[in-house]
Amino acid sequence: MQFIRSLLGNSPLKFIAVAALALTLPGIARAEAWLVVEADTGRVLQADNATMPWYPASVTKIMTAYVTLKAVKEGRLSLERTLTVSPVAASQSPSKMGFRPGTLVTVENALAMMMVKSANDMAVVLAEGVGGSVDGFSAMMNQTAQRLGMTQSTYVNPNGLPADGQVTSARDLAILARAVIRDLPEYEYFMHIPAIRFGRRTTANFNRLIGRYPGADGFKTGFICASGYNLVASATRNGKRLIAVVLGSSSGQARAVRAAQLLERGFGNTGLSWLRPSLGSVDSLAPIDATPPNLREEMCNGKRRRPATDEDSDSVTLAANGGASGGETGVSFFTAGLQAPMPKPSELLLADYPVGEPMVVYTGPKKSGAGLIAAVATDSEKQTSRRGKRSRVAAKKPDGAAEPKAAETRTAARPEQKPAKPKVQHALAKPEAAAAKPADKPATAAKPAAKPATAAKPAASAKPASTAKPKPEAKPAG
Repeated sequence: MQFIRSLLGNSPLKFIAVAALALTLPGIARAEAWLVVEADTGRVLQADNATMPWYPASVTKIMTAYVTLKAVKEGRLSLERTLTVSPVAASQSPSKMGFRPGTLVTVENALAMMMVKSANDMAVVLAEGVGGSVDGFSAMMNQTAQRLGMTQSTYVNPNGLPADGQVTSARDLAILARAVIRDLPEYEYFMHIPAIRFGRRTTANFNRLIGRYPGADGFKTGFICASGYNLVASATRNGKRLIAVVLGSSSGQARAVRAAQLLERGFGNTGLSWLRPSLGSVDSLAPIDATPPNLREEMCNGKRRRPATDEDSDSVTLAANGGASGGETGVSFFTAGLQAPMPKPSELLLADYPVGEPMVVYTGPKKSGAGLIAAVATDSEKQTSRRGKRSRVAAKKPDGAAEPKAAETRTAARPEQKPAKPKVQHALAKPEAAAAKPADKPATAAKPAAKPATAAKPAASAKPASTAKPKPEAKPAG
């Protein structure tokens, strides 16, 4: 928007162009920031709200990867080093791998899981392994940000989970992406792994441009309620590499399409480049002194099932949407003949498009050959046993719910079977109600007060109910 105003000044075309852009890029009027720069020179091609402070969410993990890989490059750490999942790491909110405390994982596998699945627990594992603690690593992140000239960035944690002090901007993220390309070319592959396979599960990179948009070769997505959907993306075409930053999109689908649109314009050669005013370099963009916009009310208003995750479960596939996103059309940038129509980026981002061979990740020390095959088999077996256990519990639930009265009328001749029934009922959604039924019913059924044998029955049936109570509480902890 700023670019159009500066290009057209007060001419009548200005109002036509702004209206056309509003139709072509729905949502620009809402809280959103974006930026496109040349990777090698840092020259700014397009910018809007590029220096507005913003909550980074999981694009924070680009800095986590940078600090970790700098330690590897400088010999202070190795990719083969084994790190331990701590209770702090295991307690992180999703998205995460969900490993139990004490699980071992290599630096290489933790990096892959963090960058592809956006695993918050793996970010903490790396932070503790490199900086000794989350606070120690956050200090390293802030020192690195200052050294790189990221004057608007402050870090509190390594994964981008909500924290008031965790702030960045599109400008700073572009500077960071350039630093990764410049300083860590031998480790840059972590920024564009198409997918990971852990045991039987395959997870595609949340960055939908990877493997779909021609030339896409990095970086990372992010989402929390306060920030909206963020994306730092890079692509190379004909030897020219661009970095696009999109902050505050309404969905994972929208941020991918917006980034693709921006990259298309950046790569486009219209013959009108001499008309484009110089926006300077990304480092010279003037910061805006403001409070980061909080999009919580807009993004997490109860319409999303899992708002605090980067997996974007609520977005529909582009193919099901007729290949369009948010009113996307194939009209040109100005719709006034100033630029040739660009293709629909959504057509390049179909959800069922093959994204490439997944990288195999696993728990435990570094392995290869037969050892790697055995490690994958072990992780697969654990997944199968957990799934089978859940299936068995689920299969018992309907029976337990259907037989409370039968359990009440049984005699004391088979006392060893009584504890099993309350245990199944405790596994249901309402354990207190389930435990109350067997206790209440015998009282109404035991009308003859003269029989000592039947009077003893409620005590016997109550005993299994009390002994069964701790078991449902212990299951979630395990």
